[in-house]
Amino acid sequence: MTTTAEAIELIMHRGSTLFDGDDPAGTYRRLARLTHPDTAGPQGAAAFARLSDLWRNRGTIRSAAGVYSTATLAFEGDLANLYAVPDGHLKLVRDPACNDLMAREAAALRRIAERGDPRYLPYVPRLVDSFRHKDGTVTRRGNVLATTAGGLHSLAEVARRRPDGLDPRDAAWMWRRLLVALGLAHRAGVVHGAVLPEHVLIEPHDHGVVLVDWCYSASEPGERIPAIVPHRRDHYPAEVLARETPGPYTDLAMAARLMADLMRDLAPPALRRFADGCRLSSPRQRPDDAWKLLGELDDLLHRLYGPRKFRPFAL
Repeated sequence: MTTTAEAIELIMHRGSTLFDGDDPAGTYRRLARLTHPDTAGPQGAAAFARLSDLWRNRGTIRSAAGVYSTATLAFEGDLANLYAVPDGHLKLVRDPACNDLMAREAAALRRIAERGDPRYLPYVPRLVDSFRHKDGTVTRRGNVLATTAGGLHSLAEVARRRPDGLDPRDAAWMWRRLLVALGLAHRAGVVHGAVLPEHVLIEPHDHGVVLVDWCYSASEPGERIPAIVPHRRDHYPAEVLARETPGPYTDLAMAARLMADLMRDLAPPALRRFADGCRLSSPRQRPDDAWKLLGELDDLLHRLYGPRKFRPFAL
């Protein structure tokens, strides 16, 4: 950022995310120098006034249901920044063009909460609030999400820490609980659409699993998966890339790919064949019932490893 024109563009379009970097005060000073009316003239006046207003009100977002702080940036997701708030995380979309995806997440989580089995609701985030936040001429959608588990790690992190592969006995409980999360959603009529390493969170000590980022979900008849995560394109089944109607078989195929990748060459042949059977090219030939698939997985694990027992896991 070296010109007044670039500074004006940034101020007028970034809104409340303008000061998210490591040096918010430095960002403010640089932008103020570039847009101050004494040096930038009339074209900088409106941007300078907006910059001053954003700086005064930085870190606070209000909805009809609550007041949230953006002081602590916890994560940068595919589409949104997540800020730590008392109820969990405020998820604020970076690009207003993705507002519809945030609305999808809210709709999916509401449907699961209304229709899902209460015993399994901790496997997905709880929607605390959903709202539109206006910064000048820019409107962004935000969701406030809570989970019941703490100390969560993504399966992307697990893969990085186990580059030679994850012991299949450890992958087993993750796979089982992921199937419970998917079974919960599918019974409510929701397809997740993005069962990717970054979106599956585990709590290692208590073997908790939470499936997050429902922005790519489909919950209406005939609805397509609206977008993909570009750097994970190879994880998506053919029907998603072809813009065809997804189904439970879509999520189950992605989950199997995820688990096979985690285990790498450590997976016994029978377990590898099981995963391959979930990923056949034709959706009609794949499993489409997460609960039934969970039973089949349990049978296979019993044959391979005997009766199920708790196996401590630490990263």
